[in-house]
Amino acid sequence: MTELPVVVVGAGPVGLAAAAELRERGVDVLVLERGPRAGAAVAEWNHVRLFSRWAELIAPAARRVLDGTGWVAPADEGYPTGQEWARDYLTPLAAALGDAVRYDAEVVGLARRGRDRVVDAGRDSEPLSVHLRRTDGSEERILARAVIDASGTWGAPNPLGGEGLPALGERACEVVTYRVPDIDSPAQAERFGGTHTVIAGGGHSALGAIVALAQLAEHRPGTRLTWVLRRGSADSTFGGGDADELPARGALGLRAKKVVDAGLLEVVTGFRTGAIESGKDGRVTLVADDGRRIDDVDNVVALTGFRPELGWLSEVRLELDPVLQAPVRLAPLIDPNVHSCGTVYPHGVAELTHPELGVYLVGMKSYGRAPTFLAMTGYEQVRSIAAELVGDHESAARVELALPETGVCGGAGIFDDPAGASSGGCCSPAPEVLTLSAPSLVR
Repeated sequence: MTELPVVVVGAGPVGLAAAAELRERGVDVLVLERGPRAGAAVAEWNHVRLFSRWAELIAPAARRVLDGTGWVAPADEGYPTGQEWARDYLTPLAAALGDAVRYDAEVVGLARRGRDRVVDAGRDSEPLSVHLRRTDGSEERILARAVIDASGTWGAPNPLGGEGLPALGERACEVVTYRVPDIDSPAQAERFGGTHTVIAGGGHSALGAIVALAQLAEHRPGTRLTWVLRRGSADSTFGGGDADELPARGALGLRAKKVVDAGLLEVVTGFRTGAIESGKDGRVTLVADDGRRIDDVDNVVALTGFRPELGWLSEVRLELDPVLQAPVRLAPLIDPNVHSCGTVYPHGVAELTHPELGVYLVGMKSYGRAPTFLAMTGYEQVRSIAAELVGDHESAARVELALPETGVCGGAGIFDDPAGASSGGCCSPAPEVLTLSAPSLVR
């Protein structure tokens, strides 16, 4: 099988970094991207500015590939928008990789050749079978020695409903959007200006939406904002502020807190949406499980996180955590219910290996439903995997990752306690479950 390519699913930042790592090691690699361009998902949030610097957004192997093309690297200290990240880095990188990247090629299934999920006999001696579909409807099967799934989670946003399922009426509700509004767009400014918008969610995307819509409200009279949180308090939502080692991330939380402190929006905590009721005037009412109501709503911006799409992986044997849907050895290190410090233990191929030989979930996909993924985490993941695939086990095991602290204490899960207390976090004793991965941490 060493004559077969390694297939990478997704031409985003981590997928292209994987391809660069593999090419540098002389491995035949094929990147399959369902969109029409590199960074197709990034292009959908092109107006959002990242809180990581350019220095943290360019994979080391990718930089080496690009340096041979005459590419001019952006200044390390700059903070790009999604549009700039795609234009100035992902597009040139994909071009440098040439025919190794295919577009408009959606992976719709993965299996072991000639064997479904149940069959044991001869399983590890057969290559992986990648089924893909093109935009014209034609299909193809590609055999691979390994598959690195870097398809991300952007296409599967979590619903507004508080149970993880869409609230009653949510599927048919046209006023709900799952993306941060672009207030510089005339159409978006017209949609949200002078209306009542509910922002749901407690992560960085929600904070970004709060800041953006508050700016719009300053110029558009009649704009009303309501922030809905499932947890019992907003205090832990704003992050570490000046203690955050990513200054732009800390600044975002401080700006959102100023909006709240200035009374520019109403904050509703402990609100788990159970239903959306439509009114005769086109407005809707959000109804919580406890009976509370938010009336006269024109728009809902649901920013409640993402989840992995696992349907096309149903015929391979994955070992996923039952809570996060992340690789079972990685899950205890990233569980938002018990830790939110931003410091993830170094991890690589050891934590990302599944019972199905040669199948790896990386990048945001590897985090399952856990939030706050940073690109540099994915870059180290794929470096470790690439080393393992060429037999450099020492390099694969020697994973090194120093992530910037958030400055936050307390888990990032759902808090019903108004004081924001959690059962774990960086300021309390580490849960015993973390010791399960201890052997891999000393490498």
